[in-house]
Amino acid sequence: MTSSKLDKTDIEILKILQEDADCTIKEISAKVNLSPTPVHERIKRLEKEGYILKYVAVLNPEKIGNNLLVFCSVKLKQMTRDVASDFVSMIKGIPQVTACYNVAGEYDYMLTINAPDMQYYNDFVINVLGASESIGSILSTFVMKEIKHNSGYYL
Repeated sequence: MTSSKLDKTDIEILKILQEDADCTIKEISAKVNLSPTPVHERIKRLEKEGYILKYVAVLNPEKIGNNLLVFCSVKLKQMTRDVASDFVSMIKGIPQVTACYNVAGEYDYMLTINAPDMQYYNDFVINVLGASESIGSILSTFVMKEIKHNSGYYL
């Protein structure tokens, strides 16, 4: 599938949807000075071409009891294709891991984990991550205060 080049209007539509995916076609139309039909067609094209992957609700971690955000750096004992593949498969199956990145540097992977408290995270490290024999070391960094968090991308 070939993607078309984004024009100024496409970018504006993407910005609006990143800010509030609950915006109606009519509201978006007013903001980009187009009638609803072409805006609807553009959104459908952006979805079809993979610019828009999905629509989600951003939850308040305090309201759902997940106040503790942890960046968990993981170093594998050895980096081989099979070990890395097994680790990635394991991580994909752990719902507490909200993001996982393969990174360059001293560690191999960076995980983000939201937990209700330190005891929960400690149990998670010991009982969930600790079940993997491929993990060599873990470095946990705890967020004390969130300064800025965007769920979208700069366009």
